[in-house]
Amino acid sequence: MLYRVYQNQADLLSPLRLASQYMARALWQDGSERTMQRRLAAQCEVFSRMRLTHSRPPYGIASVPVDGDEVAVHEEVALTAPFGTLLHFRKDGDHPTHPPVLLVAPLSGHFATLLRETVRTLLRDHDVYLTDWHNARDVPLWQGRFGLDDYTLQLMAFLEAVGPGVHMVAVCQPCVAALAATALMAEDDNPATPRSLTLMAGPVDCRINPTAVNRLATDRPIDWFRRNLISHVPWPHAGAMRRVYPGFLQLAAFMSMNPERHKKQFEDMYRHLVEGELEKAHTIGNFYDEYLAVNDLPRGQLTVGDRTVNPAAIRRTALLTVEGERDDICAVGQTVAAQDLCTGVRPYLKAHHLQAGVGHYGVFSGSKWNAQIYPRVRETIHAAAELH
Repeated sequence: MLYRVYQNQADLLSPLRLASQYMARALWQDGSERTMQRRLAAQCEVFSRMRLTHSRPPYGIASVPVDGDEVAVHEEVALTAPFGTLLHFRKDGDHPTHPPVLLVAPLSGHFATLLRETVRTLLRDHDVYLTDWHNARDVPLWQGRFGLDDYTLQLMAFLEAVGPGVHMVAVCQPCVAALAATALMAEDDNPATPRSLTLMAGPVDCRINPTAVNRLATDRPIDWFRRNLISHVPWPHAGAMRRVYPGFLQLAAFMSMNPERHKKQFEDMYRHLVEGELEKAHTIGNFYDEYLAVNDLPRGQLTVGDRTVNPAAIRRTALLTVEGERDDICAVGQTVAAQDLCTGVRPYLKAHHLQAGVGHYGVFSGSKWNAQIYPRVRETIHAAAELH
């Protein structure tokens, strides 16, 4: 019912937003310097952008700098599954020193394109693969469910598709599944077990330093979440009648954590447009085009199928955990907990990085990710590659 109400509202507003988009474009092209016209154009553009989209934006990575040269990048499908595609960002030329890396994107309300900058940075020194998760509302019901067990098994299949020598980097939500997949593959002595595992801002143990999100999860019974957050995909979507946690609800929850900040961003975009500061306005607009595109262990009791996950089985995989000092989604201490769980990993294969001055998104994007966090990730991957 909830999803149907949302869909009806979106359908009703769609013509208005489309008209505003065309009007804004026409007013800007007119080139008038009249203040009233600029204000009207700014109002139309802001209104047209304040909408949710359900189609994955393009990655738009045409080339990257490698050793001082600009190298072309091509998106290729390495493996397709019902709920996700394994994308390979293949670079032109031969780069034998660039180890393969599987970047695991979160399936928590946004498309994997949220990690576009992470991919672009990793491509400088690595052969990058990415979990490009599909929108659950477009997956037919007959394809079955996609719970944590399925998620973990899918990561294992993706790792096997990349092959021996792969390294894995997980961002936020998939850290638990990435750790579980590594443990199961290590226990089986699978040749595609990751040589290094980097867990970034992920909820490995939410009992540590709980955030507002964690407290909500424990304050309410599971039935409350089923009644209030789970809805059926409406017709005419391909995944009609699939039970999902709708992306628009997940996004609303994220934005409610910092409502004043998001309000100010749209106010700033309007002001920049009126004052002719188009580059600043487009920077904000491009961020929200991405942000508003939505996609639907610690106690030793986690199981995948009939198997208990045992992180102590991980022995030859280097482990790096990364946290942000100001992270209000996965607080400090929740990701580094993986270090204590992986008792079979030798101390010289373990490392932790706490980045000062960044929140959740700053862990995998922005200036500090590029200048301070990425070098630690690169060092871990390349050192582990040499050990083998």
